[in-house]
Amino acid sequence: MSRIREKNSEVILKASAVEFADKGYAATKIMDIARKVNLPKPNIYYYFQSKENLYRCVLESIIEPLLKASEPFDLYDDPAMALQHYIKTKIDISKEHPHASKVFASEIMHGAPHLPEDIRKKLMRQTEKCTARLNQWIAEEKMDAIDPHHLLFTIWASTQTYADFDWQIGMVTGKQQLDDKDYDTASALITRLVLKGCGLNIPVIK
Repeated sequence: MSRIREKNSEVILKASAVEFADKGYAATKIMDIARKVNLPKPNIYYYFQSKENLYRCVLESIIEPLLKASEPFDLYDDPAMALQHYIKTKIDISKEHPHASKVFASEIMHGAPHLPEDIRKKLMRQTEKCTARLNQWIAEEKMDAIDPHHLLFTIWASTQTYADFDWQIGMVTGKQQLDDKDYDTASALITRLVLKGCGLNIPVIK
């Protein structure tokens, strides 16, 4: 029974991410999600209790990988290695969680009206931790003295655009969907630009 519950929850969550990404929080209806997954409307409430909770779960599905993405800042003493892995992970998130990424981006662009306070605090702590690490490397003269906040903003914008602006990317590239090679190319280019801009050499990941 637990396997069925887990499977249904996952299916509902993925469908909800698509609906919230396409229509926004206010315009999304539980009935539309139910039709999308071919389940009765009461089943959606059985698994997620409310539309608000379902939306929060969609946000959490992207917040967890976003928080884990900063692990390279703790794992590596070399800023080049940390940034290279961080950028690769951020690109992978855009590839693997495109709809949830759009939901998160839309939430932020609207002033985060539905973003729970505990999630806000987690994201803020992560940013403060990454900023402190970058400042440490700068103080140790391991990288050029750049503004850590604007470096992070640049990385976020350049990596998340592959999920949040997929329509524009599709129009330019002539592809309905990017393949693994496209994401690898994006990761390599962003890494090169960021590391060169920080006065760092590009390391080789074995």
